[in-house]
Amino acid sequence: MASPLPIEVRDATPADAPRVVATLSRAFEKDPVFDWVFPDAAARMRSVPKVFDLFFAGNTPPGMRLVTPDCAAVTLWQAPNTPGEIGLRAAWRMWRATGSAIFRLKRVGEAVEAHFPPQPFWYLQIAGVDPAHHGMGLGRSVVQAGLDRIGNAPVYLETSKPKNLGFYESLGFRLVDEWDVPGGGPHFWSMLRPQA
Repeated sequence: MASPLPIEVRDATPADAPRVVATLSRAFEKDPVFDWVFPDAAARMRSVPKVFDLFFAGNTPPGMRLVTPDCAAVTLWQAPNTPGEIGLRAAWRMWRATGSAIFRLKRVGEAVEAHFPPQPFWYLQIAGVDPAHHGMGLGRSVVQAGLDRIGNAPVYLETSKPKNLGFYESLGFRLVDEWDVPGGGPHFWSMLRPQA
């Protein structure tokens, strides 16, 4: 039996934004973080795509935005020592996207940052696959493509889904912490792929 053809992964362009946002919105439809940030289902459906649009727009070089050709799998990576967009302008955009849920989203963001490793690292901020394409190897391909580009530098991520732990462990990550967002927020697992 012939082995499957390799899955192509490329850099996302600004023109990919609508497809990236749609993929991530579907991938995170049943996500503990967004369920907690937006307890109202209608507000969640309106706001989550806007949040992903802001994440996509704010994640530019030296970070990476990697996708499969049809954008059915997406990863957003931040380079070491390059925090995401901050300041009043970013806060205003996020408030317009989330309304009063910005306070819960801010609590999540602060908890995430409090658990970052002390040394410089690449941050796998977001990885998602359209549920209609699960089981095809797209997620593994798009994450591995980023790891291949990064080389032997440390890579960090956190996940709120225990089912993701084995997947990331198979890519060289190890569990380094487990924690909750204060105030009744979601549970997270922190994972690090150490420097080779």
